[in-house]
Amino acid sequence: MITVLCGGVGAARLLRVLRHADAATQLNAVVNVGDDLVLHGLTICPDLDTILYTLAGLNNDAAGWGLRDESFRVMDSLETLGGETWFRLGDRDLATHLYRTHRLAAGATKTMVSAELTSSLGVDVALLPVTDDPVSTVFQTAIGPLTFQEYFVRHRHAVAVQRIEVIGAALARPTDAAIGALERARRIVIAPSNPLISIDPLLRVAGVRDVIRRRRDDVVAISPIVNGTALKGPADRLLAELGYDVSCVGVADVYGDLVGTWIIDDADEQHANALRQRGHAVLVTSTVMGTPADDARLAAAVLS
Repeated sequence: MITVLCGGVGAARLLRVLRHADAATQLNAVVNVGDDLVLHGLTICPDLDTILYTLAGLNNDAAGWGLRDESFRVMDSLETLGGETWFRLGDRDLATHLYRTHRLAAGATKTMVSAELTSSLGVDVALLPVTDDPVSTVFQTAIGPLTFQEYFVRHRHAVAVQRIEVIGAALARPTDAAIGALERARRIVIAPSNPLISIDPLLRVAGVRDVIRRRRDDVVAISPIVNGTALKGPADRLLAELGYDVSCVGVADVYGDLVGTWIIDDADEQHANALRQRGHAVLVTSTVMGTPADDARLAAAVLS
C-alpha cells in the first residue's frame, strides 16, 4: 500500500503515473480540502475532482481543471441573467457538484461521496479527504483577506500574499480512513504539489503531522520546484513572498523534519548536498512528467 498526500494537478499526474507503473499496488490519496467552496448552493471540491477526472481519463489536461470537451451553456446563460460566473463550471462538471451536494444534504460525508464517485467512474485509487470537517484556506493580502478561489481564480494569483491561514484546521478531525491509510502504508509520498497551499493545509489538520513525523523514514517527497521555477501555479512566487528560498531546498524547509527522502530533478543536482546536510536522503532523477521515459524514471524512484 502506498499513500500519497495530494492537492491539485501535480498530485493527479503523479497518481496517474504510479498507477500506470504498478497496477497491483493499492494506492491511496489523502486529499486537501482547504480549497473547497460552496457556490450557487453547490459544494465544490476542486482538488478531489481534479484527481478524480484525471484518473478516470476525463480531465482537461490543457486547462488543468475540469472535463475535456466541456460546454458552458449554463454559465453563459447565468451570465446573461447577471449571475456570478468568475468561477466557471462546465455543464457536465455541474453533475458532479449536484450529486455531491445532494448526498451531503442527505447525511453522507465527503469521504462517502468520494468513494461513490470513484466507483461510478471506475477509478481504483481511494480518494480520501483528509477531513470531513469544514476547513478553509484564506490568504491575507495587500487588498485584504481572500478565500482560496478568490485568490487563485478571481485574482489569478496575482496579489502579493502576506500570510496563509487555514481556518478550522486546528479543530478539524482527520478521518479514520485518512489516518489509517497513512499508518498502514509501506510508503508515504508527498506529491509535487504546491507545498504552501496544497500540502500544508493537510498537515495542519490535527494529528496528521504527528503521524507523518512518526513515519519519517518511510516518507518520500517530490519537489514541485525545478531549477527555481514552479511547473504550474504560484508556488515559486509564494515561497519568495513568505520568506523561503525558491528551490527544492526551500520546499524542504517548509516540511522540515517530516521527510526522509527527497526526490529532486536532474536540474537541481547542485542542491543535493544542502538537503543531505539537513538530514535527508536524496534521489536525483527526472521529476517533470510528460514523456513515457520520464514518467517511468519518476515512478521507479518513488516505488524503489
